[in-house]
Amino acid sequence: MTVRKPAPGELDAIETASRDEIQALQLQRLQATLARVYENVPHYKQAFDEKGVHPSDCKTLADLAKFPFTTKHDLRANYPFGMFAVPREQVSRVHASSGTTGKPTVVGYTAGDIERWATLVARSIRAAGGRKGDIVHVAYGYGLFTGGLGAHYGAEKLGCTVIPMSGGQTEKQVQLIRDFKPDIIMVTPSYMQVIIEEFRREGLDPREMSLGVGIFGAEPWTEEMRKQIEADAGIDAVDIYGLSEVMGPGVASECVESKDGPVIWEDHFLPEIINPDTGEVLPDGSEGELVFTSLTKEAFPIIRYRTRDLTRLLPPTSRSMRRMGKIVGRSDDMLIIRGVNMFPTQIEELVLQTEGLSGQYQIVVTRDGTLDEVAVHCEVLPSAVYANREGIERTLQHRIKTLIGVSTRVHVGAPDSIERTLVGKARRVIDRRPK
Repeated sequence: MTVRKPAPGELDAIETASRDEIQALQLQRLQATLARVYENVPHYKQAFDEKGVHPSDCKTLADLAKFPFTTKHDLRANYPFGMFAVPREQVSRVHASSGTTGKPTVVGYTAGDIERWATLVARSIRAAGGRKGDIVHVAYGYGLFTGGLGAHYGAEKLGCTVIPMSGGQTEKQVQLIRDFKPDIIMVTPSYMQVIIEEFRREGLDPREMSLGVGIFGAEPWTEEMRKQIEADAGIDAVDIYGLSEVMGPGVASECVESKDGPVIWEDHFLPEIINPDTGEVLPDGSEGELVFTSLTKEAFPIIRYRTRDLTRLLPPTSRSMRRMGKIVGRSDDMLIIRGVNMFPTQIEELVLQTEGLSGQYQIVVTRDGTLDEVAVHCEVLPSAVYANREGIERTLQHRIKTLIGVSTRVHVGAPDSIERTLVGKARRVIDRRPK
């Protein structure tokens, strides 16, 4: 793996600006955004008035804490276009969530929003090592999901050649990667595992791929998964972060030279970390829930949006802007098992550390009377098909109990026995407990 560090003059000026310069720009844009939503979005006028705050009360960045949060419930209550800050005729594009737990959350973009989005994704791809002229294979899903089109427009903005493959059709993914020889792939980390498996199934060495960089996002993934993908595919695995309610992919991205957490593009997004129970703003370095305020969105500006992602804000390294720690989980994905808090990423880390197991796993939660039962299903690697599965099961079960504090039943199946998600995010948890 050859790391492409940015050359002098390649970075945007703001990426190397002083902290004072960044914060001055943030305050200017924050004040303008607060005034605009108060004037143009009835929800925010009502929410600000009920909280007893006015845009003019924002004198410093710390004053943002006076303003109310926005939640997914607020977006659904104003479905479909009630949160837009411009007339619908000025909205160039609409994206939406899947809406699997209710009405979808709908977001809109003006032409200016789409241009800024493309610019930030281009900045993210460049941070990951991409350059003008590279071939980018986009295997994120297209459509209402923001991943595919967000990656696509950003890669084109950088001057790359784009292969708009989308998700699924794994055999065709492998064929195009072999024939077109892309430099970069943008995909969920769990689907990258599926692509690697297909290479091996066809008798091919995934380390011989033309790919040099994988830009992975749309689901939490651990350092253990990064190490495995890098070893299996011979690439640099870089984390990109985003969510449709704030913009889409490109809210933050890791720099390939450091790979120490996504850099938040703070000239466009103002992050906070809060205590998820009390809403109190926590100091940098504290683990809590990530909250975002957009600073430059026109059609769909959002104020203090509770992402439910649990992470930390870290000091700048490769760029002048703060970083995010790895997402440890989502506050609404946290499983409470007999009083113990458990996140799927904790299980993932232990599965990947267990010799003989692939990175595929699934957690099934049931309830027997008043007691919750947890089963962890995983599978052996093809190279370990004759391994002692009962011994592996005992080892993993003991490590989960010792390190997480939860008793589980572990089942180690044959290769390919775990359900594969061929489009979008992996289904890691099946919760069968009564609601």
